[in-house]
Amino acid sequence: MSDRGHDAIVVGAGPNGLAAAITLARAGRSVLVVEAADEIGGGTRSAELTLPGFVHDVCSAVHPLLMASPFFRDLPLVRHGVHVAHPAVPLAHPLDDGTAAVLDRDVRGTASCLGADERAYLKLMGPLVRHADDLVQTIMRAPLPPRRPVVAAGFGRHALRSAAALAMSKFKGDKARALHAGIAAHAMLPLDRIPTGAVGLMLGFLGHAYGWPVVRGGSQRIAEAMGAELAALGGDVKTGWRVERFAELPPADVVLFDLTPRQVLAIAGDRFPARYRRRLERYRYGPGVFKIDWALDGPVPWTAEPCRGAGTVHLGGTLGEIAAAEDAVARGVHPDRPYVLFAQPDVADMSRSPDGKSTAWAYCHVPSGSTVDMTTAIEDQVERFAPGFRDRILGRATFTAPQMEAHNANYVGGDINGGVQDLRQLFTRPVARWPLYSTPDPKIWFCSSSTPPGGGVHGMCGFNAATAVLARQRRRR
Repeated sequence: MSDRGHDAIVVGAGPNGLAAAITLARAGRSVLVVEAADEIGGGTRSAELTLPGFVHDVCSAVHPLLMASPFFRDLPLVRHGVHVAHPAVPLAHPLDDGTAAVLDRDVRGTASCLGADERAYLKLMGPLVRHADDLVQTIMRAPLPPRRPVVAAGFGRHALRSAAALAMSKFKGDKARALHAGIAAHAMLPLDRIPTGAVGLMLGFLGHAYGWPVVRGGSQRIAEAMGAELAALGGDVKTGWRVERFAELPPADVVLFDLTPRQVLAIAGDRFPARYRRRLERYRYGPGVFKIDWALDGPVPWTAEPCRGAGTVHLGGTLGEIAAAEDAVARGVHPDRPYVLFAQPDVADMSRSPDGKSTAWAYCHVPSGSTVDMTTAIEDQVERFAPGFRDRILGRATFTAPQMEAHNANYVGGDINGGVQDLRQLFTRPVARWPLYSTPDPKIWFCSSSTPPGGGVHGMCGFNAATAVLARQRRRR
């Protein structure tokens, strides 16, 4: 421990903050984590949001990045009670003809359902799946040099295109194009923008290589495991402590913020030069989400059979429809037919609901800060591909974009990615600076999803930030 108090303080106990704390504690540093909420976890929390006995994930529900993350792969999750459950089908994308494109764990299984695009899909995705571990290291450990430059260059050649351009150039049929579009739309950007193609490719090969699993008992188990690991390493956690000013914090050598630029400016902006403050003030946030959780009187009555065993279902129809919906949101318009991300964890984890019942979770993208209730629009999309769905609803809980932000201050305007992840703000978030994660104040560092590699439950923003802190300390000894 430093003579001045803790070696490090981490403000914010989301997955990235906890990952930073664990990484520092493993290096022998004394660490204190402070969290405004009464529970740790940030977006990885679970609760009975609708009816007793129905367990819902408050934000993140499906975890393709958990299994791929170099940080989590080195964490003894099972020892701390985290057991992943893989649905029979990671992802399905239904179309109006009653069929569905399917992301199968076997890349050949996916290709076989794409008709004339079978060979094109294998040619595009096969090499990415074979080299998934190396690509994950390259993408998530940036700015480290790639392990296999040729493999990384091959990914980059396709990734530096928009999802729409990539799908139209590589595929001929609606199924393959829609499947790629639905995955790429996780980027929360218009599909004619870079790097939506990269998002579609990455989440696609992650699904093949690692699956899109859920966690038995709810995503909260991830946070609980991280808290247990930190405690075993001697770290301290204080919840219910909302930091308003930097001077409130105890003495420490460094402070890492698992917060977005807006919150860091409010807490510590007076410690930064005026030019740096202006750069942080120009940081851009993306669209928000409107979210619904349902308690259901049985499984969702999907028309397309593959959807019944899918942990995740993308609702939005064709590439053109999804692109139009995402473009509308970017222009500040609420689409009548939104692109909907739908999760049904019960297909893999029966502990989420009483016998014979089901839970489901969905959100659509909305303009930042929108207070519009999208319940009808979302449920219309579900009914489109699962007639009779509304008849099975026993209860629902809805969250507008401002309500999402009230739950977690990092979701500015409802943006669950910690800021726009377009080409301008992908590798230089929150600002272009070296080393990444640092600020002009040597005591203050960023470790949130507002840093590379961005949003998702992977812990790598925190791990990378803590690694950078340790590297600087070694150089200065």
